Amino acid sequence: MHYNRINNLLGWACFAIAATTYILTLEPSVSFWDCGEFISCAFRLQVSHQPGYPLFAMIGKAFSLLSMGNNAKVPYFTNMASALASAATVMFLFWTITALARKLLVKRGEIPTGNNQLLVMCAGVVGALAFTFTDTFWYSAVETIVFAQAALCVSVVFWAILKWEARADEPGADRYLVLIAYVMGLSIGIHLLNLLTIPALTMVYYFRRSSQTSIKGTLIALFTGVALLALVQFGIIQYTVKIAAYFDLFFVNSLRMGFGSGVFVFLITLISLLVTGLFYSIRKNKPALNLALVCLTFIYLGYGSFAMIPIRAHAGTNLNNSHPDNAFKLQSYLNREQYIAPPLVYGPYFDSQAIEQKEGATIYRKGKTQYEVVGKKQSLVYDRNTILPRIYSSNDNDPQFYKQWLRLGEGQSPNFSDNLKFMFSWQLYQMYFRYFLWNFVGRYNDQDGQASTADLDGNWTSGWFDGKHLPKSITQNVTYTPLYALPLIIGLFGMFYHFKRSKNDASVIALLYFFMGIAIVLYVNQPSIQPRERDYSYVGSFYAFAIWIGLGVIGIVQFLKQKINVRYATLAATGICLLAAPVLMATQEWSAHDRSTKTTAHDMASNYLNSCAPNAILFTYGDNDTYSLWYAQEVEGIRPDVRLVNLSLFGTDWYIRQMKKQMNKSAPLPITMNNDKFKDGVRDYLTFQDAKIPDSVELKEIFDFITSDDSAAKLQYENGTTSNYLPTKNFKLSINADEVIKSATVPAGQRNQIASAMEWKFPGNFLTKDHLAMIDILVHNHWKRPVYFTNSAPDESILGLRPYLYNEGFAYRLLPLKRDTATEQYKDKTNTMVMYNNVMNKFKWGNMKHARYLDQQSTALFYPFIATTFMNLSQNLVNEGRPELAVKALHKYDQVMPDLYPYMNVAARKFYIADTACYLKDFKLANKILTSVDSYIKDILDYNYHQLKQDADTVNLHDVQMGVSLLNEMAMLGNKHKQLAVNNRLQKHLTEYQNKFAALMQQ
Repeated sequence: MHYNRINNLLGWACFAIAATTYILTLEPSVSFWDCGEFISCAFRLQVSHQPGYPLFAMIGKAFSLLSMGNNAKVPYFTNMASALASAATVMFLFWTITALARKLLVKRGEIPTGNNQLLVMCAGVVGALAFTFTDTFWYSAVETIVFAQAALCVSVVFWAILKWEARADEPGADRYLVLIAYVMGLSIGIHLLNLLTIPALTMVYYFRRSSQTSIKGTLIALFTGVALLALVQFGIIQYTVKIAAYFDLFFVNSLRMGFGSGVFVFLITLISLLVTGLFYSIRKNKPALNLALVCLTFIYLGYGSFAMIPIRAHAGTNLNNSHPDNAFKLQSYLNREQYIAPPLVYGPYFDSQAIEQKEGATIYRKGKTQYEVVGKKQSLVYDRNTILPRIYSSNDNDPQFYKQWLRLGEGQSPNFSDNLKFMFSWQLYQMYFRYFLWNFVGRYNDQDGQASTADLDGNWTSGWFDGKHLPKSITQNVTYTPLYALPLIIGLFGMFYHFKRSKNDASVIALLYFFMGIAIVLYVNQPSIQPRERDYSYVGSFYAFAIWIGLGVIGIVQFLKQKINVRYATLAATGICLLAAPVLMATQEWSAHDRSTKTTAHDMASNYLNSCAPNAILFTYGDNDTYSLWYAQEVEGIRPDVRLVNLSLFGTDWYIRQMKKQMNKSAPLPITMNNDKFKDGVRDYLTFQDAKIPDSVELKEIFDFITSDDSAAKLQYENGTTSNYLPTKNFKLSINADEVIKSATVPAGQRNQIASAMEWKFPGNFLTKDHLAMIDILVHNHWKRPVYFTNSAPDESILGLRPYLYNEGFAYRLLPLKRDTATEQYKDKTNTMVMYNNVMNKFKWGNMKHARYLDQQSTALFYPFIATTFMNLSQNLVNEGRPELAVKALHKYDQVMPDLYPYMNVAARKFYIADTACYLKDFKLANKILTSVDSYIKDILDYNYHQLKQDADTVNLHDVQMGVSLLNEMAMLGNKHKQLAVNNRLQKHLTEYQNKFAALMQQ
């Protein structure tokens, strides 16, 4: 059969295998993190978070139509879009590997035949299928996330440059370069990852067009590639919009024309210049200029998908992040200006002191008839700086993390050596190479492992040397995926062989690997612990390494053919590599990626919403208690009466304005401030200046004071500016009991429990817009709408209201009840009967009991949260004299929850559940739980005792001390309740481990 036909058929076969794999393991509904927002924005073509993903949303919208009106199936089909895009990536990877393999085995223009043809195809199959089953790529392939389609763009442009290279001397070959430019433009509307291929593509062009390469020429080509990357990233993506914004500023403010008129003129001018340039290049016969202008035009054509952003922002969609309805707001949106950019080349240490503040460019906002000046961008000048700053952040807990990681003494200032140590040990090793090793060496589990290079959680393992002594909680978990380093070995063999046979091509792959991995690490400059593991960011570098896995087959054949017949060598090498890479990886990784039976994110979102009374206001904070809830409301229409307020966004003027409007079936929030009170640049930051007021101050008075435009209510600074301020932290909200009872916030029978006033202390040192808007709501709501908070928000973000929050399931309701200061420090307060009804009758549990796989958020975040929910509910039912309901709650927990131990603290929660079961005389359930906890603790302590004998520094002291302490508590419980069948075993284990860890227990 002809080479091209075989090549095409096997490429499509790889697509079919990958597509089948991903569809079979597809998440059936919404996933955690950004997926809920992406599905919502695709379904209704709304505006997602910066820098926006309009083409991704439009593709998602097209796939959502396959649901045929069944909105609950929308995420399945948007997830399928990722699956098919990922399968197509595998297909183009196959063709990329075969193109490179062909260059190794035959001369340009020749067609591989016989054994060479077989070897080329085998290399492509092994490399493409190995990438199919890599941990990171597979994870993104089965959910609605941008990285699947971003990887497809990477694979298409790299395949296209190799197609161009093979046909560069033929007429019309440059059409592949135009295709690359167009895909580059399109990819901007998906993710910017594809731009990082530009330096590698430039090197391919240079090596092909140069009759004789040199070090000087190679360096010039490399820097040209980096310059082209910068041109697209800054010149096209950012400065096009920036110039358009200043055109609009001139036309609106100077010529008194309408908003957008300047943008329209700029676009006409840009199009005219491109058309004129194209006609000039044709008329003057300048092919190089023509090609450059055609490519530029197609980049802009692809980039045109971003027109959707201001169009949909003008439409006033429910999800309208930043509301980028004008050129200046769109520029800020694209530049992600809400995120503080880290210093890259020169900047401070984390303990440097600011000595000066510099003004930068003018900031504009859209006014009623023209653009208004907000102020100037501000930047700080520090007393101590360094090149390549890595330990620069003084925010939150970052300095403490630096000190712990670098083992700096108290008061010790870091130096440049510490700076480099952090870059290599944490940023490069912990936050990149650890991920690389997950994919090609193996992994202990999928728990977060950012904070330690020694712990098992989130670490890499080959599986060769430590499997015998690992705890069963690791080895019997589906996320334990040792690959015995075999894919890594094959890839390294391929890399060395590639460099030996073709330094130019190998250098291109190395450059692709570098820019898709290490360069991202250096550019992003992560300050410290991230909200989640970031391996998905580096999937392009894993793609590049998979090319070498494919070429490793050829390298092994070249080695074997010195010993055996070349055809047998080919078959043997292919068989070995197929088993050692894709087959092994598929076998090990399948159970860790089969999400087909999991609905945790969907059901937890539903539970949050169904915890709320009708017409409630629910304040959320993090991604996983917001995005999936957006999905539930926007796509499936679950509880559209509940108004979701994300506190992380509530500090912006555009979001507060959105909250003042009707959304779905939710009425506007009771925010009384007119928009000028909180517009951009107004009341952004109100400092606390103690006015020495002796008593708590009514919240209404505080609100009126901090929103007053009277100069008497403001502080005047040395530069002449004035600003409102917070005069006291002691807040009071007087309660009208009739209002509370009328709104059914508290039943009439509990009237005597209603406080005359809620009094509390604000925990922060300044107010921001989110505080301002929340105070406005509290003052003017008059208990007409129930107010809830999720448990993720810090005290400062919720004004310090936690003493008045009562758990009703998954959300905490604000209730004006008298405080019990004696117990509120350790007792999680519940509105018990409402909570009981929600937990027992309304909630769903994500099929957690029977799902074949549960992701890290399900096991490490929501599973402990659910266990705590049942623990508190049952205990409070007992305390309120409802033991029969407490028994039912405990049996519900046993019925719906699997027996998991993501970390030791979960064992403690289960112990308390068992303790309640003992109190209720349900010894069967108590024995079951205690037996499980005992087995887990014994397993962990046995492992740590083995580590103690090998290397005491590797012992997890927290787990040892807590484990022994729990054994002691359980033994005491057993002695108290003689009916416990596990009593003797608990006492035996307690004695055993007290002796083994006697020295550690003293620390």
